[in-house]
Amino acid sequence: MTRDPAHGKHGPHGKHAADGPEDAAQPAGRPPTRPTGRAALVAALWPPRASRGQLVAAVLLFVLGLGLAIQVRAAGSEDTALRGARPEDLVRILSDLEDRSARLEDEKSTLEDQRAELENSTDQAEEARRQTEERERQLGVLAGTVAAEGPGITLRVDDPRGAVQADMLLDAVQELRAAGAEALQINDVRIVASTSFVDHNGGVRVDDEGIRAPFVIEAIGRPQDLEPALNIPGGVVQSLENKQATVTVDRPETVVVDALRSAEQPDYAQSSS
Repeated sequence: MTRDPAHGKHGPHGKHAADGPEDAAQPAGRPPTRPTGRAALVAALWPPRASRGQLVAAVLLFVLGLGLAIQVRAAGSEDTALRGARPEDLVRILSDLEDRSARLEDEKSTLEDQRAELENSTDQAEEARRQTEERERQLGVLAGTVAAEGPGITLRVDDPRGAVQADMLLDAVQELRAAGAEALQINDVRIVASTSFVDHNGGVRVDDEGIRAPFVIEAIGRPQDLEPALNIPGGVVQSLENKQATVTVDRPETVVVDALRSAEQPDYAQSSS
């Protein structure tokens, strides 16, 4: 008996009986459908497949951006403070900057004149000795080992509430130095480059010497430079007055700075000449 070719392994259309429904659903000869652009983008981004190097780079970029944002914000706050200042305050600040520039130019001119005198003097040894003595006197004033007098100002701070602290007095000293003060003392303590200010038992210790209100700072320098430096907006005088302290600035004819410091000999450093 012969087998009917339409039955058995092959169906009526010649397809294999093992073919499943998926092949039946996909028309013959048509390529598989591709995902849309949005679906492809989502598939590429999610779930994330970042490597360790990419994560480190992302963190560094975030920190860099945060730092730049903080810097821009700080610069903007300074600009805002200047924009909010009164015209007379801006003029005072500009004048102070011009005065500081003028003092630097004067100092440069003085040094150049000293060099010219030394080079052109007939007795260079005598001229060098004279300049050395003058320089020694100037260094003695700066080091606090000799007394000094000259024009300047007196800053008196009365503090009935005991609110004035060491850092406020240090700010006053630094502002006077920046304005050109050449010799300073507070109460009976000479102020030099190494002077320290520390809060101690309701008072202030300056170079391990206790001082209490009223605090009186004697400063030798150009009064027209020193006084405006203390009165700038947000400066020393305003900060002290915000603590309910009473601040008085005077311009006597002569300011005397006579508190002295002993000359300290170095323990290890020796002259190399």
